[in-house]
Amino acid sequence: MSCALCETRKERRFCPAVHGKICPQCCGEQREVTLDCPSECPYLQQSREHEKPRAMTASGEDLYLAVDVSEQFLYEREHLLMGLSFALAKAARADRSLNDRDLIAALHAMCASQQRLVGSGLHYADAPAGTAQAAVIVQVEEMLKQYEAVEREHAGHSTLTNSDTLKVLVFMLRMAHSRTSGRPRSRALIDFLLAQFPEQEKSIVSPAEASGGIVIP
Repeated sequence: MSCALCETRKERRFCPAVHGKICPQCCGEQREVTLDCPSECPYLQQSREHEKPRAMTASGEDLYLAVDVSEQFLYEREHLLMGLSFALAKAARADRSLNDRDLIAALHAMCASQQRLVGSGLHYADAPAGTAQAAVIVQVEEMLKQYEAVEREHAGHSTLTNSDTLKVLVFMLRMAHSRTSGRPRSRALIDFLLAQFPEQEKSIVSPAEASGGIVIP
């Protein structure tokens, strides 16, 4: 039998994305490029285990390298960073059509808006490319509001400045770039986030219950 994709080479492995058998070459070339590979695919999982760490290809401008995010700052804001990771995981779990590019685009839009606020005091959000990305932004903004509300409850005021908010968003953006495979339909970042906050009895664990800590890209 021939491969369901190229129809030339011999089929060797079952592809859940096409519900048929394909050849190893098509699997390697089309994985998360033209194929929406489900996370449970053993060949996708195997490829991730053997992939070399990916060098970030985004430009310095896209990564906001002018924004200094120190290790001390990450330590001080660890709970917020975990909360934002939780928000991204929640958004991804609510909409299974999301991929890494959607999360990265949403974070980039928020960074651009926050940088504008810090630099000029102008506060208006860059419009996301679609409703899916808008939903991600809503989740992240809600987590930021919850964090500030908790600070006010315990300390009487929030210590989170506009500059601090920019730093946490920039860190999340850099982390996202470091965790995606870079392929058009990659969900490596999303799978990483979902693993940090697994479903327990049909619910998502809270950031405080997550098994992993923040990961510095």
